[in-house]
Amino acid sequence: MHEEDMPVNAALKAYLETRRSIPAFQMSGPGPSRPEIEEMLTLASRVPDHGKLAPWRFIVYAGPERERISLELAKVAIANKPDISDDMIKVEKTRLTRAPVVIAVVSRAAPHVKIPEWEQVLSAGAVCLNLVMAANALGYASNWLTEWFAFDQSVHPLLGVSSDEKIAGFIHIGTEKLHPGERARPELSDIVTFAGE
Repeated sequence: MHEEDMPVNAALKAYLETRRSIPAFQMSGPGPSRPEIEEMLTLASRVPDHGKLAPWRFIVYAGPERERISLELAKVAIANKPDISDDMIKVEKTRLTRAPVVIAVVSRAAPHVKIPEWEQVLSAGAVCLNLVMAANALGYASNWLTEWFAFDQSVHPLLGVSSDEKIAGFIHIGTEKLHPGERARPELSDIVTFAGE
C-alpha cells in the first residue's frame, strides 16, 4: 500500500501530537466514576501480551482510603529519614490524595517456560501508558508516577501488593486545574538510527 493510500486517524494523530502528562498536584476533582474507571481498565488491558498471561493487575485507590494509606506512608518516610523537612512531610502525607483516583499497575511477571520475563514486564509498562491514554480519552488528566514507595517492599502489604509482585506505576487521574504547557522533547537525530538506509 502506498503512503497516499494509507488511512489516517486524524483524531488519534492530533492526540499523540499534543499528549502531555499533567502533574498530580495540578489535578482536582471530579474524578472518574466507578463505571468510567472500569471502562479505562478495560481499554488499558488491550496491550501486547505474549502468551495471553495478563502478567499485571490493578489496584484502585479512591475515597478516604487514599488518605489513610498516605498517612501510613508518611510514618514510614519519617522513620526512614528522621531529619525530613516539614515541607517533605506535607508531601508524604498527600502521596495518594493529590488526584481523586490513583490506580496501581502491578506487575506479576515471573519466570515462564516460553514467555521471557522481560516481555511480561514490558507488557505492564504498556498497560501504564494505555491507562494514561484511556483516562485522557474519557476527558480526564493523568500522570504515571512511581515514587519511593513503589520500590520499598516494606510498604507493599499496606498498598495491597504481594511479595512476588512489583509496582509498574501509579496512574493518578483527575481533572486538570492548569495545563503546564509543552515540554522539551528529544530531537529525532539524537535517538533514531535507520539501519536499512
